[in-house]
Amino acid sequence: MARNNVTVLGPKDAPALVLAHGFGCDQGLYGRILPFFVDKFRVILFDHVGSGGSDQNAYDPVEYGSLDRYASDILELCDALDLRDVTIVGHSIAAMMVIAAAVRRPELFKRLVLLAPSASYIDDAATGYVGGLSEDDVQDLLVSLDDNHLAWAATIAPVVMGNAEAPELSDELEQSFCQVDPRVMRTFARVTFLSDVRDLLPDVTVPSLILQCSNDALAPLAVGEYLHAHLSDSELVLLGASGHVPQVSAPTETGEAILRYITAPS
Repeated sequence: MARNNVTVLGPKDAPALVLAHGFGCDQGLYGRILPFFVDKFRVILFDHVGSGGSDQNAYDPVEYGSLDRYASDILELCDALDLRDVTIVGHSIAAMMVIAAAVRRPELFKRLVLLAPSASYIDDAATGYVGGLSEDDVQDLLVSLDDNHLAWAATIAPVVMGNAEAPELSDELEQSFCQVDPRVMRTFARVTFLSDVRDLLPDVTVPSLILQCSNDALAPLAVGEYLHAHLSDSELVLLGASGHVPQVSAPTETGEAILRYITAPS
């Protein structure tokens, strides 16, 4: 499991809880909410290939230029650990990966937790879908990342994190962005901001919790409402937390919301 730098915590025979991190980060971003779960669940953390402590030699920009490769990695990880009835948390772009994985292998999953999710980040005037960003916004974002990785990280981290009253949180996210190989960041950014899973939503049969953040620059409330309307067995919870990374900025509220959902009777 060195490929994905897998970490397993908690009782061996406890229910499986997989935590999948988002763009520009690694499994460490979940550190603040682990105390809510490690005594009740077999918690599995991992780094996407190219991120964190994953096997950098396994990274291929063509192969990892699609959402499907990341979804396959999640399924392969679950199979390698012989997991069943998996509850999986997907943050940001990882929510799209989780949706794709659940459509392919619904029998593997018990519950999905979609944390600060999106079905597509780009507005679609033809359908009235509001993703939060225009095509020009996304292209500008990608061009600026291509031009200067470090300057991009310094600019985007406060936007993503929000919570201007706690600049140390933005600094933490900026450091995470800066530590990722620029070639990985460029490819992963395109996967993140150009992916669209709206067509998959009707095929999701696994119960889902949508945890929407208040005042999220990347995923406005309309996104959470859209997901809730198009996921047949879903619950939408609006957190008081602002920004796009509530497991960092509001770990108690986020951890408690996840715990309530995943311990409720099926």
